[in-house]
Formats: sequence, C-alpha cells, structure tokens
Amino acid sequence: VEWSSSERSTITSLWGKVIPAEIGPVAFARVLIVYPWTQRYFGNFGDLSNIAAISGNAKVAAHGKVVLDGVDKAVKNLDNIKGAYTSLSLLHSEKLNVDPDNFKLLGDCLTIVLATKFGAEFTPKVQAVWQKFLIVLIHALSRQYF
Repeated sequence: VEWSSSERSTITSLWGKVIPAEIGPVAFARVLIVYPWTQRYFGNFGDLSNIAAISGNAKVAAHGKVVLDGVDKAVKNLDNIKGAYTSLSLLHSEKLNVDPDNFKLLGDCLTIVLATKFGAEFTPKVQAVWQKFLIVLIHALSRQYF
C-alpha cells in the first residue's frame, strides 16, 4: 500500500498519543463483552462471565497490551506490514486457529475506544486514515488463512 506523507503523519501522530497499557485492556475487554463468542479463545483467562469480571481480569488487560504492542509493530513498519506480521499471521492461523473475522471486530472496538479517548481530535479525516491503516493491518494478519 502507498501511504501519503499526510497519512503517515496522521497514523504516527495518533499512535504517538496512545498508551498501550491504557487503551489495550479497554479495547480488548470491549471485544469480549460486545462479542461474547470471542471468549472461546481465552478459556485459560479465568472468569469472563460478566462485564465486571472481564473488565477487572488481569489476563484480559495483559493481552490487550500485547495486542496494542502488535499494532505498534505495524505502525513502525508501515512500508512492510505484511512482512512484519508474517509470524503473527502464522501463529493466529495455524496454532491458535483464530477466526480472522475477529480481527475486524477488534479493530472496530479499538476505533471506538480511540474515538472516545481523543474526542474531537479523532476527526472523520483521522478516522478515514486510521481505517485504511486497520484494513492493511487486518489483511496482513489474515493473509495466512487464504
């Protein structure tokens, strides 16, 4: 994908304000709450029976940070997200057997959390660039499936 200098700036500027340990747990918890069938991949996380249990679950919080560390990897490799995500794609497709549709659900939840966090700063223009970035990221993460 080709990124304009404006798109690069928008992505890196937005991402530079994100604190993975803060945003990641909220976004990942939202996925598990809004799309409860995604919980099936996290049977070893303990109690995921309700919103309070999910929101207060240390393993959910830790995995949320891991997920955002993965997004950070994409931001740092804008010119080769597919290459940077080869091992993650293999892991999710061959070992973890995660349904790739879940990546879009997580992307949607992350977008909601970012929009909530940054408010008026998360303009439609910023969101458009962010969505383009997420499409590329999700495609790279899903490529081993197809």
